[in-house]
Amino acid sequence: MSWTNTMHSHSRRQALAAAAGLIAGTAVPGAASRAHAASAPTAPRSAALAPAAYANPVIWQDFADIDIIRVGDTYYCSASTMHYSPGAPVLRSYNLVDWEFAGHSVPVLDFGAKYDLDGARGYVRGIWASSLNYRPSDRTFYWLGQIDFAKTYIYTAPAAEGPWTRHTTLDNAYYDAGLLIDDDDTLYVAHGNTTISVAQLSPDARTEVRDQPVFTTPADVGVLEGSRFYKIDGNYYIFVTRPANGQYVLRSTSGPYGPYEMRQLLLDLPGPIPGGGVPHQGGLVRTQNGDWYYMAFVDAYPGGRMPALAPVTWTTDGWPTVQLVDGAWGTTYPAPALPPPPRQVAPLTGPFTDTFAGPGLAPRWEWNHNPDNSKWSTGKGLHLRTATVTGDLYAARNTLTHRIQGPSSTATITLDHQGMRDGDRAGLALLRDSSAWIGLRRDGGTKRLVMTSGLTMDDNWNTTGTGQEIANTAIRGNRVWLRATADIRPDAGREGHFSYSTDGVTFTPLGTAFVLKNDWQFFMGYRFALFNYATRALGGSVNVRRFELATP
Repeated sequence: MSWTNTMHSHSRRQALAAAAGLIAGTAVPGAASRAHAASAPTAPRSAALAPAAYANPVIWQDFADIDIIRVGDTYYCSASTMHYSPGAPVLRSYNLVDWEFAGHSVPVLDFGAKYDLDGARGYVRGIWASSLNYRPSDRTFYWLGQIDFAKTYIYTAPAAEGPWTRHTTLDNAYYDAGLLIDDDDTLYVAHGNTTISVAQLSPDARTEVRDQPVFTTPADVGVLEGSRFYKIDGNYYIFVTRPANGQYVLRSTSGPYGPYEMRQLLLDLPGPIPGGGVPHQGGLVRTQNGDWYYMAFVDAYPGGRMPALAPVTWTTDGWPTVQLVDGAWGTTYPAPALPPPPRQVAPLTGPFTDTFAGPGLAPRWEWNHNPDNSKWSTGKGLHLRTATVTGDLYAARNTLTHRIQGPSSTATITLDHQGMRDGDRAGLALLRDSSAWIGLRRDGGTKRLVMTSGLTMDDNWNTTGTGQEIANTAIRGNRVWLRATADIRPDAGREGHFSYSTDGVTFTPLGTAFVLKNDWQFFMGYRFALFNYATRALGGSVNVRRFELATP
């Protein structure tokens, strides 16, 4: 994981100000499939067919702390989700450019009552930087991550889609871990902040065999974390980030426990998103054609941390270098020279419609904390029954979220609201630690359509404002269309707008522009959020008949 501020670089664990700023590059051109230890690095090979170009960010949605692997001809990528459930999404691609959801490695955040919003909160906890890998010897995917700086959890699955189950719990917290499966099938974990350590796991991946510090970050570098662990051409590489403006490589030619030497990969490198940060953290992958790529992320609030992809080459003495364009991370590169995909993926970006017709939810949906599964269902729409009595949206269970697509996008829901009861609140929010929403209030037997702003949290993620009604209008009938538009460009815009319709055709603005907060401390970017909660008593319900995501 990583975050940005100015002037200083410190541990996220201490939640102090982090190094930031805009980036200015090292002209290092720069690295792996980790389904197993990689073979010798090579320069990119020419493609049989001239590839098209791709644009950065390669995914303009919030997927941070990336780990990336290749299994055969398929690429998989994981990311942080913190308090959203299910957690640790797994993305799939056949060309490193077009990605789709495969599933989630952590089906439920069953790490304590706070993740159920049961007397406490798990905001900005949960799934931080974690690791995804594939073990050929048992044909199993492994996910490994620490929770709450207390324990490390390992989940496994026979396929990226799942089913994922908890394999074991380790008493040590492997902070910002990277999992390596060596040539001899030994499992190693690189982890830590400033002091980087390597742990060996037992053959069944259920216990720790050994854990040893292998590198101490020099004082002039400051903090290194976000480990990714590789074996390439017989050497061991730990890929580490200096949050949030640098990337470094540690290399050992003497085994996984070192000694390690360090080389800078990039520092203050201009990135591909105007107003955004330095591409950093993330992981390296080797294609089946022998080419290498680095998928990093770019701090681009208010939208979050966006994946960016760049080709990598290697020096003759075995160090990776990122290929730059005019001294910067490229906004475009030639597409990877790869075979045609076996099928088209269901794209993460672009227009999307969900009528919630089938059982369960598509993996692109994530709840704010764990849901109460007795209070929602799908089939002929998303049926949300009130699950919490509260005056605070941040404390309400069963708020369902969808990432906002950049640079701007619009969400529209069709809401049937005849089942609301007095005191209920239901609608569509732009959700973060400063939030706003459009929706319905039922009080005294009467419903009003309102735009509410001023929902806020403090630095400990306690609610400091439950919102003020900015505008309202009378509403008739039992169906309404609600719309939220968000411009998440960090250098401009940063506004949300709300509107409504009574026929699904003509939309009327409601309320004022909502300025999207672009601080980094919440880590996660803004999301569209569907909600229904009670302020008086449970029993009310709404039905979201349709969700549409549109992009310019």
